[in-house]
Order: sequence, then structure tokens, then C-alpha cells
Amino acid sequence: MFFSFLLTALLTVLPAPKALAAEPLVVARPRAAGPLEPCKIYGSVYLETNPSRRSYCFGTVYIEPEEAFADLLVFKEDNKLFADRAGLWAETPARDFADYVLFVTPDRARADFAIHYTTVRSFAGCKN
Repeated sequence: MFFSFLLTALLTVLPAPKALAAEPLVVARPRAAGPLEPCKIYGSVYLETNPSRRSYCFGTVYIEPEEAFADLLVFKEDNKLFADRAGLWAETPARDFADYVLFVTPDRARADFAIHYTTVRSFAGCKN
């Protein structure tokens, strides 16, 4: 208790430090300012299903059952080294090993884009 009293007295006596820079502080954003581009997502991907961790994810995805309505056709690669272009994803067992963490939503209206899994590697990619 005596040390806290001394610290409080010291803080009231000493002057406040002056600001070093007159420029405003720039805060870094975790996400890009523009829209999410699903055509640039490839490599190792972790699909998050826990809604409480949604804010830590790169984007929100909906798994479309029909190929015609999907924005991106995805082929699951077994090895991360072969997932080197859009639509080729190597799913990881843990979010720490992933290049991208995407939240899977059951509601299409809340998703940034929709994917459909394909069994043919050459069909993977954007549907533009």
C-alpha cells in the first residue's frame, strides 16, 4: 500500500510526456478494404464452422450443392504443393497451418461467395 501511494504521488508531480509525432496514428486492418475475390484463394484452407470465431476468418463461404450457382469450383488436393492455382485447395486439420481460414455458413445470403466441390481437377477455378 505504501508503494502504491509513492507511485501515485510520483505520477502527480512529474509532467506528462510530450507527443513525439504530430501525425495521427494509423491502425492496420486485418481485411482488405475492397470486396473479397474468391479467384485469388488457393493453397491450404481451413474451413471454420464455429460461429464465435467468425471474426477471425478471412471470409465467409457457402457450400453450394448445385454447380450452376457456385462462384468457384473447388478441387480438394491431398498435398499443399499441388494447390497452386485458384480452386485448388488443400484442407488442413488445424487453422494454424492454413493460408486462408474461411467460415462456412449455412445461409447463402450471409456468404461472401459460394463454392462447389468438383471431382475433376481441370474443372476447378472461377466461373467467369
